[in-house]
Amino acid sequence: MLPPAELPPAHPIRFGTGVHVGEVMYGNIGSKRRLDFTVIGPAVNLASRLEGLTNDLKRPVLVSGDFVTAAGCSAKTDCLGLHSIKGFDDALEVHALRL
Repeated sequence: MLPPAELPPAHPIRFGTGVHVGEVMYGNIGSKRRLDFTVIGPAVNLASRLEGLTNDLKRPVLVSGDFVTAAGCSAKTDCLGLHSIKGFDDALEVHALRL
């Protein structure tokens, strides 16, 4: 094993996470040969769309205004304003989690 000074430079792991709160449907979908556990619904779609915005907004964790209200965590987020989200009629409030 190489001493720490001789290790190759670390490559940061980049990720994006979207968080929303709402009702979902979940369960096994498929056939006897292949079952997949999945979660579907508008809340899942919104969380996925928020994850997609992480690159554009240059913030790794985005949360919806509804989540911030439900969790009472506004002091730990930065409000990034209203954003149009594909598949949703109204612009939605987006927050970034302070890391």
